[in-house]
Amino acid sequence: MKRLILVLITVSIFLFSVSAQRKNFTYKFYGFVRGDLFYNTRANMAPVDGNFYLYPLDVKPDADGKDLNAVPNGSFYTFTTRLGIDVTGPDIGKARTSAKVETDFGGFSGNTTVLRVRQAYVALDWGKSNVTIGQTWHPLFGAVFPDILNLSTGAPFQPFNRSPQLRYQYRTNGWNLTASALWQLQYLSSGPNGMSEDYIKNSCVPEFYIGADYSANNWLLGAGGHLISLKPRTSAEWQGKTYKVNERMTALSYEAHLKYTGKNYTFAAKSLMASCLDHTALIGGYGISAINPANGEQEYTPFRHSTTWVNFTYGQKWKPALFLGYTKNMGTNKSLVTPTTVYGMGLDIDQLLSANINLSYNLPHWQIGLEYSASVAWYGTIDSGSGKVKDTHSVTNHRILGLVMYYF
Repeated sequence: MKRLILVLITVSIFLFSVSAQRKNFTYKFYGFVRGDLFYNTRANMAPVDGNFYLYPLDVKPDADGKDLNAVPNGSFYTFTTRLGIDVTGPDIGKARTSAKVETDFGGFSGNTTVLRVRQAYVALDWGKSNVTIGQTWHPLFGAVFPDILNLSTGAPFQPFNRSPQLRYQYRTNGWNLTASALWQLQYLSSGPNGMSEDYIKNSCVPEFYIGADYSANNWLLGAGGHLISLKPRTSAEWQGKTYKVNERMTALSYEAHLKYTGKNYTFAAKSLMASCLDHTALIGGYGISAINPANGEQEYTPFRHSTTWVNFTYGQKWKPALFLGYTKNMGTNKSLVTPTTVYGMGLDIDQLLSANINLSYNLPHWQIGLEYSASVAWYGTIDSGSGKVKDTHSVTNHRILGLVMYYF
């Protein structure tokens, strides 16, 4: 708390001094204090020290056959408290200029939280067209996302990622066209060396997204396509020797979304055919499809996952909400050399189903809410021929979350 107060005082002094010196700029300071109190009935895949809940972990038997993961857990955190500033500056020709810097305390170093960059970008806006340069939300997150209380915002059914990018948007007659080139920094792809930005850095090919949205009569409809191309390795250890290799794993994903906003309610949904989107907090990854016997160079095949969510909210002051998410492993296009050597997240899950109900009380600058989530994951073994998961068994987690937020 002392650290937060110090940061607020420092930023306030900075804003006062800068506004006094730069007459052509305007500044809007914003943020919130957030507290999350949660309880789970078993161990889960939940980064950010348990706050970013995804799905329950598989059974892990001990020497007596007891499940080591069947242990309840819970805690209370405030490190997702957020600070941000929106800046507008002098025009450049006919373009309006702006910038955003946003941070929270959700970075981790050892056993403590640290300040981290959430968003940091500049933008040029010509009215119909707009260019964004810097780190902001991944276009797969998009304009349609669930309204729930958990920090994960619908993941692993809804993509969740902020990345450095170059984005161009064109708006006309209700249409919004988007094209983006993206790199990785905080949200990373998996590979032979774990999660790393080296796979896309060595690829020299950024992620690409192209999509279109159409808005009319309270409806928002859209679709998009995404390409990722990774280099899992640049060298291989093979039969006691080291070889330079030229490997590449390329995958395409597609998504469609819709949202209807009524007077006191909203309905939203999104569906994806996702390949290798584990860096966006979705289940996914890839495996080895062939090995060159001369130097150990490998070929890869991506897993495909069908993912869909729907969300309904009603009210303004008192707001109940329902969220349903479902993911199905659709397998791989090619056979796997070995189903035990795969890279990604949740690849031994055949199906994942989550249901979420919440109720929040909303006042100006305040939100207080309670949420219950039930998640069922069907685990099994990966079939080397199809990449699908067989011989499944189910694991269930029940999660309760209490949330308090104060906006400023």
